[in-house]
Amino acid sequence: MATVALGATTYVSFAADELAFANQIEARQSFMHVYRFNLGLLGAMAKGDAPYSAEQASAAANNLLAASKMSNGAMWPAGSDMGAEGYAGVTWAKPEIWSTYPKIGEKGAALTEALEAMAAGAGNGLDALRSNMGGVADGCKGCHEPFRAEND
Repeated sequence: MATVALGATTYVSFAADELAFANQIEARQSFMHVYRFNLGLLGAMAKGDAPYSAEQASAAANNLLAASKMSNGAMWPAGSDMGAEGYAGVTWAKPEIWSTYPKIGEKGAALTEALEAMAAGAGNGLDALRSNMGGVADGCKGCHEPFRAEND
């Protein structure tokens, strides 16, 4: 997870001006890439697109669990949402993240709970991996559906 933290020290320029929250947005997007990478490994195994590996499944599940427990509030300052001037197309975070707090914290806790089950079972065979994928997907959707806009 140190790699994700290092991303927070890099300034990124968007368009002609540097945005006040460019650092935080880059860090949280990098954080989500770590999630996506590890979920992709598990998903490919669960779908049969990649051979099941107990070692790799356990590692990916434990990476996800560690990420879910990371203290990353500094990546989410109020005002760094897509509705703020200059942020459309830079971030897809909806303002509701901050206006409905602590709802997002509750959703994050549900994801961590699902990831604890995944980490406990991912290395115990393909059926165990598959049986936990739905809970993890629901945990991800718990934040993404209400708090993140589509970006395609």
